[in-house]
Amino acid sequence: MGKADFLSPKAISNRIKSKGLQKLRWYCQMCQKQCRDENGFKCHCMSESHQRQLLLASENPTKFMDYFSDEFKSDFLELIRRRFGTKRVHNNIVYNEYISHREHVHMNSTQWETLTDFTKWLGREGLCKVDETPKGWYIQYIDRDPETIRRQEEQARKKKQDLDDEERSAKFIEEQVRRGRDTKETEDNPVYTELKRESEEEKVAFNLGASSCVAGPSKSSSLLGASALKAAAATSSSSSVKRKDASSGSDSRREKKKKSALEEIIEMEEKKKKKQQSVRTDYWLQPNIVVKVVTKRLGEKYHKKKAVIMETRDRYAAVVKMIDSGDKLKLDQNHLETVIPAPGKRVLILNGPYRDAEAVLEGIDEKNFSATLALDSGHHKGKRVDVAYEDFSKLA
Repeated sequence: MGKADFLSPKAISNRIKSKGLQKLRWYCQMCQKQCRDENGFKCHCMSESHQRQLLLASENPTKFMDYFSDEFKSDFLELIRRRFGTKRVHNNIVYNEYISHREHVHMNSTQWETLTDFTKWLGREGLCKVDETPKGWYIQYIDRDPETIRRQEEQARKKKQDLDDEERSAKFIEEQVRRGRDTKETEDNPVYTELKRESEEEKVAFNLGASSCVAGPSKSSSLLGASALKAAAATSSSSSVKRKDASSGSDSRREKKKKSALEEIIEMEEKKKKKQQSVRTDYWLQPNIVVKVVTKRLGEKYHKKKAVIMETRDRYAAVVKMIDSGDKLKLDQNHLETVIPAPGKRVLILNGPYRDAEAVLEGIDEKNFSATLALDSGHHKGKRVDVAYEDFSKLA
């Protein structure tokens, strides 16, 4: 029977069937051949070319698996780089777009059994940033292209230069303000010096106005009267100013006396807050407390895992022992966070006025991000206090 014409219904039907994706179970990765049905796949498996390919693969199976794995990895990363760039995207979205290509390498021919295993491998190798969420695994491509790195460094340099210019202008403005204040203070407070004659031979001369020399007795008496009136007016104005000051002082004292109980309570609370702020420190690490590792730089093995602080180093670093694996690590306090236990457990206060005091957790206030603790040591034993989440941690 001859081959069907190009425009015959049978030829058109065959082209439509072979255009899209076919079933994976009828695909031969070794020969890279897609069969349409079970009979075609059976015939292909019995063919001489397929048997020859199987013999080649049986001689060195790891070579073919490594080849397919490398092809799958390079095509997958190239798709992420071109299609999504450095955006954070769900791994299933990338995979669905990858398998839409008919000639793609199938995952069942690689060293990874599932897409999750492949995603974790990308994170361990440092090719992508991966994180697990309730909706699944998300990946973000890490672009290590030299041109991209150079562009990022140039942008960072430009941003730093802009910040330096802003700091320089801010310092210049502060200097101008300081100079203005200094000049104003010198003008408001004139400096008086003692009148000294440099040499004994030098004559001291007073130049009195011509009007004072010509003025007669009537003129001098009128001047004396005017000066007396001025002096009387000055004394009266000074006495009135004193009376005003006294009245204003008495009014302020009355206002102070008229303070309500609510204002006094508010003032006491403000003083208490200032006192608490004065006793706070910027370091909180203490031995024998339970903490949680929050940094992702150490990989998924230690991320969000609990550990016990064995000893502290230079206040801001500590040697911790992982509870699950028993590994010892040296971490900075920025890579750790406190652990809040269940009510009734013992905790250690790490900051504030009750620092180093042991307590028992009684309740948690989620709205204010704090907890109610009953102090169990020190002079304030038995006292109940409210402490923020970051100021206490579970005892080991």
